[in-house]
Amino acid sequence: MQPLYESHLTSLPLINKGKVRDIYDIDESHLLIVTTDRISAFDAILPTPIPGKGRILADTAQFWMKKTQDIVPNQLAPDMNLADYLTADELKQLDGRGMIVRKLKPLPVEAIVRGYLAGSGWKEYKKSQSVCGIPLPAGLEKSQKLPEPLFTPSTKAAVGQHDENISFDELVTIMGQEKSDKVRDISIKLYTAAAEFALQRGIIIADTKFEFGEDENGVIHLIDEALTPDSSRFWPAASYKVGKNPPSFDKQFIRDYLETLDWDKNPATGPALPEEIVLKTLEKYHEAQARLTENL
Repeated sequence: MQPLYESHLTSLPLINKGKVRDIYDIDESHLLIVTTDRISAFDAILPTPIPGKGRILADTAQFWMKKTQDIVPNQLAPDMNLADYLTADELKQLDGRGMIVRKLKPLPVEAIVRGYLAGSGWKEYKKSQSVCGIPLPAGLEKSQKLPEPLFTPSTKAAVGQHDENISFDELVTIMGQEKSDKVRDISIKLYTAAAEFALQRGIIIADTKFEFGEDENGVIHLIDEALTPDSSRFWPAASYKVGKNPPSFDKQFIRDYLETLDWDKNPATGPALPEEIVLKTLEKYHEAQARLTENL
């Protein structure tokens, strides 16, 4: 499959290029989001694409948005057709990586929900018996399910900069009490519903990240991506054991590889990936997509 590292569309004006997504303007109310095959890790955009990853992410995000629309409305504009705005060659270039969405005002937060003790949360717990400053009971083990899901927001950093964890009180200072409460409650509802569904498909969602926007009436919508291998930590339930670091269906595989390199995690110098890492990553993403979305 031909990878799409960056899109080149002339039918619509490009208005933003993020770590993974290219965004084009359609009209006063709609955007085209192109999920490319770029991959980022440790806030660096790596120079090696994962062929077809964008299609997997776009498909998975749309699946979850439709599935959770009874919890929170989303950005999708299902009545609009890409073929009305792009040429045949441009449609071929995107090959399933594009989706038309409503224009919404993004909220300045990444809404992270953690259901298990993993990653940076586990590192912090070992030092201070807390996760993002939230105290936890003593005696928890690596990868253990938390007593209840934790909402741990972070700032949304620009490309090449690092996201920073913030406390809920800091979030309230940024967005106000009412909006912060809504984002927290919606995030936990989304995570809980998705985790229950995914477990039936043999996948544990250890943690995930949501992003939200609001319309002209202040109604909060789910935007960007949702519950994909790029924004979540997916573990195979069959091999899960408390105290162990489970193999994952997500980009943790790439993070683990990068940790073996002599790289200072400078976002400007992301290293290239060898073919075996690319192929294994793609295999993991495909399996996650298949388990979650097929045969419904």
